[in-house]
Amino acid sequence: MWPGAKDPRAEPRPEAGQDRGGERRRSGSSLKSAAAALADPRERPSFGHPGRSSAIQVPGSPGEVGGRLGTMARAGMERWRDRVALVTGASGGIGASVARALVQQGLKVVGCARTVGNIEELAAECKSAGYPGTLIPYKCDLANEEEILSMFSAIRSQHSGVDICINNAGFARPDSLLSGSTSGWKAMFNVNVLALSICTREAYQSMKERNVDDGHIININSMSGHRVVPVSAIHFYSATKYAVTALTEGLRQELREAQTHIRATCISPGVVETQFAFKLHDKDPEKAAATYEHMKCLKPEDVAETVIYVLSTPPHVQIGDIQMRPTEQVT
Repeated sequence: MWPGAKDPRAEPRPEAGQDRGGERRRSGSSLKSAAAALADPRERPSFGHPGRSSAIQVPGSPGEVGGRLGTMARAGMERWRDRVALVTGASGGIGASVARALVQQGLKVVGCARTVGNIEELAAECKSAGYPGTLIPYKCDLANEEEILSMFSAIRSQHSGVDICINNAGFARPDSLLSGSTSGWKAMFNVNVLALSICTREAYQSMKERNVDDGHIININSMSGHRVVPVSAIHFYSATKYAVTALTEGLRQELREAQTHIRATCISPGVVETQFAFKLHDKDPEKAAATYEHMKCLKPEDVAETVIYVLSTPPHVQIGDIQMRPTEQVT
């Protein structure tokens, strides 16, 4: 536990962070109220070969992706090499870490966000590091369906289509149920629920038209999609994440009805140290900072490693939902 911090086991902690990465900030003055500050998570063609070693060497820095994936490629990831993955919200945080991890495993990764400067920098870093894959930045406002459809059209024409879709983009606004703004509710619903559903639909259609039967759709959800904490500022946000939980299971059922082997997975992190809380509490940076300073949080790389694990499982294994928290987090 960090000096001066309250016992993290004394009260519930909501989760942190999905969209962009962040650095640990100086301690805020109100850790008790900040403990309630949430953050969401919010960045090969043939199947495996018997007898092959569990890991093979690839270029990369040992310090990246938590030092656990930077120099190793999981054997189960070989079938994804040179295939195409879409990662939404790839300009920072979990999205950027996931994009980097996939490039390290040899995939062509389309990373999208409303602003692509950070993705372009990450693409240059990946190229300089000699990773076997490629990161392709794409500017897309996920609140605009036409831009999403245009992005999928571009991926189809330039890269054949999508084999993996990582629905990572998401955010929260402090709009409570009793006094929140309708515009804030709509903004969260449009990105957290509708954009995720549109990307899922278009990714499936891309797979179907190319007879891709082993694709994978992964939704970066949140522990807020599994329980409601007594923090009014995040109740509507939590509702959007409950929707993601239901949508992922519904997707799994529809994929079975369609008699495909495309898989659907939900990954639900607790507190992840990103910029999520700073956007939620943009008018109270000390409160936002304290969200990450009262315990040892998950890192974006932890979630990225979980994505790699899910993708590396054998094609007959369906991972439905992974719930992951910091060891010190209670709820």
